[in-house]
Amino acid sequence: MFEDSLVVVGLAVGAYLMGSLSFAVIVSRVMGLNDPRSYGSQNPGATNVLRSGNKQAAIATLLCDALKGYLPVLLVKLFGPEFGLDDHAVAWVAISAFVGHLWPVFFGFKGGKGVATAAGILFGVEPLLGLATMSTWVTVAFFFRYSSLAALAASLFAPAYYLFGDQLAWQTSPAELLALAVMSALLLMRHKDNITRLVSGQETKIGAKK
Repeated sequence: MFEDSLVVVGLAVGAYLMGSLSFAVIVSRVMGLNDPRSYGSQNPGATNVLRSGNKQAAIATLLCDALKGYLPVLLVKLFGPEFGLDDHAVAWVAISAFVGHLWPVFFGFKGGKGVATAAGILFGVEPLLGLATMSTWVTVAFFFRYSSLAALAASLFAPAYYLFGDQLAWQTSPAELLALAVMSALLLMRHKDNITRLVSGQETKIGAKK
């Protein structure tokens, strides 16, 4: 039991370090763009990188931020049972990768809002859950053109989708549900300024330069 706990701690630390890779900053540096923390919303995320006018950089940021959440969760899902690791390990790895993105040790603990990384984690936990949540984001973003509003809606629906998954296509776990609920709460917290701007009608729409 003690050895299993040490393994989970090690995996959680590894997931946090992977989550701490702020690809908005990394991709921008590689492609010779301005630091995304210096313009727009100053948020190191794909939406703000898009405000630079470089769609390739924004797409690369989105994919890399999603992968750093997807890969650690998927690896534990696939290979964890061989080493006696269960859904609790998955939950710890998921939370750690997400927290790493929000408070990255490599970038002064000032990270993004976690939307892409959360999406990657959801796909790692259960692909259909990821698809359902992503569909919610796309639908809201398409009709309202607000990335933040789409993220808020998706974050609220994700735990609900997971909870009812047992009746649809996958087995639910209290540990994983708690992890998703915590992620949802943190994501809402990170969007508090966006909520204020949405209410006041000052939020920037997708594709607009702030």
